[in-house]
Amino acid sequence: MTGAVLAAALAVLTGCAATGGGAGGGSAGSRASGASASAGAPRAGQDLLRAAERGDAAAVRAALAAGADPAVRDGRGRTPLLAAALGDHVEAAKALVEAGADPDAQDDTKDSPWLVTGVTGSVQMARVLVPARPDYTVVNRFGGTSLIPAAERGHAAYVREVLRTTSIDVDHVNDLGWTALLEAVILGDGGPSHQEVVGLLLEAGADPELADRQGVTPLRHAERKGHGEIAKLLRDA
Repeated sequence: MTGAVLAAALAVLTGCAATGGGAGGGSAGSRASGASASAGAPRAGQDLLRAAERGDAAAVRAALAAGADPAVRDGRGRTPLLAAALGDHVEAAKALVEAGADPDAQDDTKDSPWLVTGVTGSVQMARVLVPARPDYTVVNRFGGTSLIPAAERGHAAYVREVLRTTSIDVDHVNDLGWTALLEAVILGDGGPSHQEVVGLLLEAGADPELADRQGVTPLRHAERKGHGEIAKLLRDA
């Protein structure tokens, strides 16, 4: 009798151990699968950042398909879309916009995909980003919109495109107290590109009398710099 009871007890214990091992094995398998998926997402994010930076649109799409988050950031706070915009990688940017990437996401220096288009002067990149509905009131570290650095650099085609297709404020004043018109006059070289920019800004309604913080108007700045053609444009405005 005692032997039978002991045998039965051993059988029960053996069955419990097997069942417990099975459950434990299943749980461990789930955890391993979850860990693998979690590890895969960061890897895909890094792949996405690298692909965007080098402008590899096919690799960008592959990383997105692998689960990469288009909002992932690198050590400087840059998103893949910002990396693509900085390199003027239009096809890579297009893939990211289609995936819902934010054109206003700013990095540690307050650059955003949209804002840097004013620096690069890329009309194609601007056309890719406009459908993503950027906020044209977002400013860079100098308190300026994308129009201001574009005017400074003489990016006439970009200035024309942005004034034509967006609601950007032509008279926005940055932290230096300068508008796009003032920036084009003060920091421009007075050559054909800057002359065209000044003309475009005036046609779009830029105020030629809007002075800097010292009360100096764009016309006075142009005269001081000897930029005769720009001065003429301002007098005729």
